[in-house]
Amino acid sequence: MPRLALYALVVCALAVVAAVLSFTQGSWLGVVWVLLAGLSSNMAWFYLRRAKLRRDAAHAAGSTD
Repeated sequence: MPRLALYALVVCALAVVAAVLSFTQGSWLGVVWVLLAGLSSNMAWFYLRRAKLRRDAAHAAGSTD
């Protein structure tokens, strides 16, 4: 797993925990944490997909007939 994708997943998990804690304490600041969780989730998917496409491209380039 790419390092940036792993960092983004960690940020996503921490943002979800922060959002839950904010909402349980009655704070609307949890909305910001939910948005941050969504952003970091999209970043994780982007980095995972980019790594997969690069791996597939390298595999295709190496197995030319």
